[in-house]
Amino acid sequence: MHYADIKKVDIANGEGVRVSVFVSGCRHHCKGCFNQIAWDFKYGKEFNDQTIDEIIKDMDHDYIEGLSLLGGEPLEPENQEGLAKLVERVKEKYPNKNIWCYTGFDFEKDVMGKMCKESQMAQKLVSNLDVIVDGKFDETQMDKTLRFRGSRNQRIIDVQESMKENHIKLFEF
Repeated sequence: MHYADIKKVDIANGEGVRVSVFVSGCRHHCKGCFNQIAWDFKYGKEFNDQTIDEIIKDMDHDYIEGLSLLGGEPLEPENQEGLAKLVERVKEKYPNKNIWCYTGFDFEKDVMGKMCKESQMAQKLVSNLDVIVDGKFDETQMDKTLRFRGSRNQRIIDVQESMKENHIKLFEF
């Protein structure tokens, strides 16, 4: 697995000040994507245990509210193992910080309906997420006034409540 960038202080990709990891690799290829360079699975630097240690250290500030995973596509099978390891470590060290994940996959159909049923690694990753912003970026529905998403078709989902209630619960600000 590779990553394109790590922002140590980010206020654009989730509530509060966050550490954001932009992974490499995406098969969605959404028209108008803001990060096309990260479509290539080999772009950027190798994601390894040292990278995870650095992210954990970057989060060790009271002003950091949480971690955001973006891409590329965090839920591509090639990215799941590394990110599952990362989110487990974050939850261990910082149980009160939240984890957001931006994905082009549909939460019901793709994530819960397929990935989590077919892969323990996907299940491990998703079970440690607090919020998922789902749906492919749709240039025809782009709306710059939206908070934490690029197009109107995308939803901000409370993962833990949705899993508990077995239906979509949108995240409330």
